[in-house]
Amino acid sequence: MPELPEVEVTRRGIAPTLTGARVTGAICRVPALRYPLPLRLHQVIDGCALLAVTRRGKYLLLDFGRGQLLIHLGMSGSLRLVSAKLAAEKHDHFDLVFDIRGKAVALRLRDPRRFGAVLWLEGDPLRHPLLAVLGREPLTEEFSAPWLKNMLGGLSAAIKPTLMDSHRVVGIGNIYASESLFRAGIDPRRAAGRISLKRLERLVAAIKTTLAAAIEAGGSSLRDFMHSDGSSGYFQQQYFVYGRGGEACRICGTTIRELRQGQRATFFCARCQR
Repeated sequence: MPELPEVEVTRRGIAPTLTGARVTGAICRVPALRYPLPLRLHQVIDGCALLAVTRRGKYLLLDFGRGQLLIHLGMSGSLRLVSAKLAAEKHDHFDLVFDIRGKAVALRLRDPRRFGAVLWLEGDPLRHPLLAVLGREPLTEEFSAPWLKNMLGGLSAAIKPTLMDSHRVVGIGNIYASESLFRAGIDPRRAAGRISLKRLERLVAAIKTTLAAAIEAGGSSLRDFMHSDGSSGYFQQQYFVYGRGGEACRICGTTIRELRQGQRATFFCARCQR
């Protein structure tokens, strides 16, 4: 599914075009995705200017002053900027239409599996049940080795699935957890609570480096994900371990191993990661 880098790439793709533009329509082509769609949204924000596009974890927030539109891409969703005149295809379930210098431009949500979400929020969006439970953002200064050491204290669970727990840290999905642990030289099976502060310093740096590199590369070309302009990312060309089971490690030549953790595939180099 789209992870933090893909969602951040989407945010950066749509924000420059849409910020300051006014809404002229909202089209819901199905009654619900994961949750019911705001079918009368056009009555609420027609004529409103978009003030900002922000991100919390894997959620996008479009701020209209009187409220915010929360969008989640689910398992297979993508947002594109298209002409509002372009005919919708089978899986194009939602359009938010803006006036951009006299042209009708649609922010179009495509979601083949319908696991995404479009919700209208009033009040503090960070208090909404979907956002209030989220952990710390990994690309902030607050995500530090001392904080991580304290958060992991006493945990016997393996470090990789712990990093993927969005109640602790947001946005570190399967791909980026595997890649970050490789860069930090940490075995994904190691008990989270038994990792030293020094090694956690390397891990925090590796997580930030990995996510930043993925964003710079436009994210990964996941099966159903595309950018707001219809293109795809290429971070998968930089993978050290993910999806490379049975292949040689790019650093030491040892065969990359694959195992299952929490029903998810884990890839690692037993020589480089200890």
